[in-house]
Amino acid sequence: MAVYRDPVDGSSYDLDQPRWRSDAGRPLWIEPGSGLTPADLNHSADSIWRYQAALPLAISKPISIGEGKTPLVAHEWHTAQHPFFKLDYLNPTGSFKDRGTSVMLSYLRDRGITSVVEDSSGNGGASVAGYGAAGGLSVKILAPASTSPGKIAQVHAFGAEVQLVEGPREASQDEAIRQANNDVFYASHNWQAFFLQGTKTLAYELWEDLGFQAPDQVIVPVGAGSSLLGCWLGFSELLAAQQIEQMPQLFAAQPLNCSPVDASFTANTTQPVQREIRATIAEGTSIARPLRLAQMVEALRDTSGGSVAITESEIVEALQQLCRRGLFVEPTSALAAAAYTKLVDQGTIRGSDQTVILLSGSGLKSASTIASLLASSGHRDI
Repeated sequence: MAVYRDPVDGSSYDLDQPRWRSDAGRPLWIEPGSGLTPADLNHSADSIWRYQAALPLAISKPISIGEGKTPLVAHEWHTAQHPFFKLDYLNPTGSFKDRGTSVMLSYLRDRGITSVVEDSSGNGGASVAGYGAAGGLSVKILAPASTSPGKIAQVHAFGAEVQLVEGPREASQDEAIRQANNDVFYASHNWQAFFLQGTKTLAYELWEDLGFQAPDQVIVPVGAGSSLLGCWLGFSELLAAQQIEQMPQLFAAQPLNCSPVDASFTANTTQPVQREIRATIAEGTSIARPLRLAQMVEALRDTSGGSVAITESEIVEALQQLCRRGLFVEPTSALAAAAYTKLVDQGTIRGSDQTVILLSGSGLKSASTIASLLASSGHRDI
């Protein structure tokens, strides 16, 4: 029977009682399940809920506004390679986080939660606000005062209450935890294990997109790690169900200016490694102390994958190239494309490999920033 588990001390908790941390104060985890076969898919659901049988417990009334089923397109990239781009920025609120939010809030509402608080610097807050509105939940989002106005406007538009918090990203999290109580659940996309149960649908969807096969590699932008860990969960389940022959290599793309996962992976440790933290245009990955660092490093090791640290100029170059191909994404997404270029140049990925690059967030949320970045780089026709 599936349970919440603290991966450090092994303590477990019943899934029927919503929790976001263990008694020791650590984020909880749900172990991989037994997986699905094509016959287990709910083909009447044109969303991530076609994979509902892979969830660890039943959810009677999902909150769904069409998340998932995003395009997978092959495109020329760098020395005539043709990797696949997964256009997850086309999810309803403009980011891959809708996968996790749909499952997390559906689970919470199914168990009587009616009011939630979340901290976010952008896409996570917009997603929780949007799905909260769709599901009739009361939502409050705490965000850093430095968050781009466009992302805050989206949260406001969904009817959520917003509180801006001065200080670093962690200050918003601390304040959200302080405000959570018996009447208001802390529905954090970084802490709540059911969020990962939603992001694991990315693996199932890629498997279905590719004719029920796994790709050779998947490259994802990494901050808190929900796309990386979701892929690891989903592909682990497919391997257990004997639906794929081996795990795809998973690669984490981070900005060099804020790259704690790359620092630890490169040092061959699951412990934090000191590396200077600076501002980055890839704000969606600007998390200096990710809660699930050890699990991310282990996922990269387990799949014989790796990490790539990207400079700010490399992010802008990849962003420019994506825009010129009609793929209008936020700078955070450009990390994964830039990482692909580096991995090909290193010989880690071959041109004949079937590689998927996750484009996680829409450029519409940061259009003015993108215009400024590309103009300053010499691309002035945007």
